[in-house]
Amino acid sequence: MSFDSPFHVTIDFSTSHTIFPTIIAVILGILFISILITRGRTMLATVTNGAWWPAGIDHKRFFGTLGLTVIYFMAMPSVGDIFPNTGLGFYLCSIPYLFALSTLFLHERSSRTLTIAAANAIIAPSVVWYILSELFNISLP
Repeated sequence: MSFDSPFHVTIDFSTSHTIFPTIIAVILGILFISILITRGRTMLATVTNGAWWPAGIDHKRFFGTLGLTVIYFMAMPSVGDIFPNTGLGFYLCSIPYLFALSTLFLHERSSRTLTIAAANAIIAPSVVWYILSELFNISLP
């Protein structure tokens, strides 16, 4: 992005999609450093003083969430390359991701709860995709 004058902005669309993730990464980095500064000693003491893994953690949901999230972020660029500059990589990967994540956290898997999970998995990404890509013209993967 370059600013030729206060009223004229030139956008390089080949790199414009990296602006928002870079901003988020910087914010997360600042937050991580601030947590280390304010709570670093406590965290280090917890890790070095015996068992630091949370007692009673639901391993299936914890590792399932991590695995699904890794798959989601790895699949998004590949699917996005099939439909370049449309945001469909985000959209088409978000639907199964949200459905799988929702069913992972369901305590009861009835037809009613699965229908609600499916509706949520379709509606939420549709609204987000429409708002970001169509209304705000933000480039999605």
